[in-house]
Amino acid sequence: MIDLGLAIYRVIGREADRMGIDAYAVGGVVRDYFLQRPCTDIDIVCIGHDDGGEVHIGIELAKAVSEAVGGSKVSVFKTFGTASFKVTTLELEFVGARRESYSHDSRKPVVENGTLEDDQRRRDFTVNALAVCLNAERYGELMDPFGGIRDLNEGILRTPLDPDITFSDDPLRMMRAVRFASQLGFRIADDTFEAIGRNADRIKIVSAERITVELNKIMLSGSSPKLGEGDRPQGGGGVCGPSLGLKLMQKCGLMQLILPEISALQGVETVDGRGHKDIFYHTLQVLDNVTAGSDNLWLRWSALLHDIGKPGVKHYDAKQGWTFHGHEARGARMVKRIFQRLRLPMGAEMRYVEKLVMLHMRPIVLSEEEVTDSAVRRLLFEAGDDIDDLMLLCNADITSKNPDKVRRHKANFELVKRKLVELEERDRIRNFQPPVSGEDIMQTFGIGPCREIGTIKDAIKDAILDGQIPNERDAAWQMMLRLGADLGLQPVE
Repeated sequence: MIDLGLAIYRVIGREADRMGIDAYAVGGVVRDYFLQRPCTDIDIVCIGHDDGGEVHIGIELAKAVSEAVGGSKVSVFKTFGTASFKVTTLELEFVGARRESYSHDSRKPVVENGTLEDDQRRRDFTVNALAVCLNAERYGELMDPFGGIRDLNEGILRTPLDPDITFSDDPLRMMRAVRFASQLGFRIADDTFEAIGRNADRIKIVSAERITVELNKIMLSGSSPKLGEGDRPQGGGGVCGPSLGLKLMQKCGLMQLILPEISALQGVETVDGRGHKDIFYHTLQVLDNVTAGSDNLWLRWSALLHDIGKPGVKHYDAKQGWTFHGHEARGARMVKRIFQRLRLPMGAEMRYVEKLVMLHMRPIVLSEEEVTDSAVRRLLFEAGDDIDDLMLLCNADITSKNPDKVRRHKANFELVKRKLVELEERDRIRNFQPPVSGEDIMQTFGIGPCREIGTIKDAIKDAILDGQIPNERDAAWQMMLRLGADLGLQPVE
């Protein structure tokens, strides 16, 4: 007998018995029980006899269980025969067993009443097709018609049906395969992975919003060890993390359709025997490094996109070799278009990623040159509250295979960090606004909005950042008066 460990299952079984219904916990909650992972989304499949389909047994059972446990109001979706409610931290969804059929141009199925095996057969992967009976007489009995336990033990993702049918019917399942490989470290079975490649183009019928939900889950998966170009092409070995999912997307053809800007990073061009690093695998390593140090989704997106401008500015020079001048500015301009296409948030999150892509070379350049107070002040001013994330990203961007170069960079980075702390404490530059405002300038000289106001404000800002005057109102005021006189302005009485 399998005891899933929560009292709510006994309540569900009791109410199902009272109503003459068979009830099963199915899918992710059963999978995660065996993997010893927490799960708060509980799917219940119900089997019984209704009068011609007018009464939805899943809906009726949901109402009965919610009333028995004092759960929240039941949300009913009659079209799909489903109902859900929340109790404590658990989200419970109830549905009658069903079978599905699809048309070629839609991932929305035609749904009919079915058996438990029909319901398990329509699931995406065998490890998600496990069911446990909740009725008293058979409580804890495992139903595993497709070898899900075997695949769990072996760490393999495979489909219950022919994978070509599974992925053609609902192409989002291809992204789910990549997501589960990233989250669980499972290997996608050879025939299943090959079917993703054959059906990749079907992803075009899925909405950007649904794709991005899966993409963000891939980006939020756990830390990864380092992945080389030839390692684990289909996952497995317990390795998990976003870089694994992105590598799988690239290999099966989904990346070119969803994030062509990332797909374009792969490959090495050689001229006169001199090649550059593969930017795609460099990007995966930077993402791995950031993932090891932060769960911030948007910092991970910044790592993924930080070098997207490189293919557009790549140039070979006989003396310098390969250069990518201006790739950070080009990449920052590309961020908005990518966020729009993927229906990612267009507010503070997008601006944060733009900023980090734009600035990601600045600390690296500082670490290679003399670290002046002026340069550090300007970096602190432009990065503002995101300076710590920027430094984490830039540190992650050091992926050289030359240990001496890595040590030198990291030592200089520590100097940059110390100067950032010292100057912030002394000059209060982070997010600073010049001590003299445009309103001050207009009132002092009795003028309206004009170009001279911006000239004075910019000069004061630059003087503070360059250390010519302290970040104090008196010093800034005196400089304003001097600048005004140089521009022919006189203070009003």
